[in-house]
Amino acid sequence: MSRSETPRRLLDGASDEQDAERVFDSAAELFGVLATPLRLRILNAICAREKSVGDIMQSVESTQPNVSQHLKVLYQAGIVAKRRVGNQMYYRVQSEKAVQLCRTVCTQIAIELDDPDSVSQAERLARRN
Repeated sequence: MSRSETPRRLLDGASDEQDAERVFDSAAELFGVLATPLRLRILNAICAREKSVGDIMQSVESTQPNVSQHLKVLYQAGIVAKRRVGNQMYYRVQSEKAVQLCRTVCTQIAIELDDPDSVSQAERLARRN
C-alpha cells in the first residue's frame, strides 16, 4: 500500500493527501497529550464537573506539583479550561471530543481485559506487529 492510499482509507472526508496529513499530525499531537495515565485519570476526575486542584489531587492520588504540571499540558492543548477563584484554581473539560475519545478507547480496553475472548486471535497478532 502506498503512502497516498493510507489517508484515503482512514479519512474519506479529506480532500487531498495534504489535508489528511494535517489531520494525522493533529491526531498524533492529541494522542501524545493523552498518552500519560495520570492525564487520563485527571480527565476522568473532572469529566462530570469542575474541580479544584486540591480535589483533583485527592481523586488521582498524586502530588500538587505533579498534578499541576499535567494540568498545564492539558490546558495548553485546549483539553481543559481553568478559572481562578481567590487563590484556588478550578479546572473543567474544554474538549468534549478528547474526553469522548478517551472514553471510547478506555471502554474498549476494559471490555477486552474483562473478556479476552472478545478479541480475535488475528486482532491480537496485529497489535503485536
